[in-house]
Amino acid sequence: MTQLDVAFRYGTPPGENELHALTYARDVYGVRKIDFDEAQQIVRVEYDATRLNDDSVAALLRRAGLDLREKVALV
Repeated sequence: MTQLDVAFRYGTPPGENELHALTYARDVYGVRKIDFDEAQQIVRVEYDATRLNDDSVAALLRRAGLDLREKVALV
């Protein structure tokens, strides 16, 4: 397993429906962890790179209803 992190800035903060949908996103094989930094409006996802890539993670978050704006470089 190869673990990677990807971060995205979001626009509208997630509401109850989006957070509920994310509980199912956490069940996707390969997603290890989803964290929010509400102050900077960034969502960070730890995932298994042998199963997923940045684009598939972004698609998963968008399907859950997140208003993703841009990918953020991790330092």
